Amino acid sequence: MPVADRLEEVRLQVTELAQSSDSAQELMQQMVKLLHERMLKYNWVGFYMLEPGANPPVLVLGAFEGAMTPHTRIPLNEGICGAAAASGQTVVVDDVRKDPRYLACSLETKSEIVVPLFVHGEVVGELDIDSHFPAAFTLEHQDLVKYCAVLVGKKLEAADR
Repeated sequence: MPVADRLEEVRLQVTELAQSSDSAQELMQQMVKLLHERMLKYNWVGFYMLEPGANPPVLVLGAFEGAMTPHTRIPLNEGICGAAAASGQTVVVDDVRKDPRYLACSLETKSEIVVPLFVHGEVVGELDIDSHFPAAFTLEHQDLVKYCAVLVGKKLEAADR
């Protein structure tokens, strides 16, 4: 199946998950499983959420699929995850060995994308994906991952009402 077709199929599947999930937590669990299983180059998929009231702010590992990581708590000023959450900007690293911010989780990881999650305009967490392939996150992949983050943000906002 061509990559564009797979991306569109997965996009439709995550849309269905967002509509059928009873909670944001359920959506995140199902989403990481789907992305990990369906996207060949998504070797580790997980959510980090900002711990409410933590001072200094810290990201805490939530739902994930892939190998265990030693990084279950990441201060906001550390790593690619910390950079994305602190800036509120998507961070794409084509070669993690060349980025001094990278917190090594696996020797196999070659590239990474981290997309912040927003609730009412504030960063509350992020979707983090590692790949064993260099430059795995093309613009089309970035669009899919950003779309997933938006869906989770909307689900979190709906629960916040």
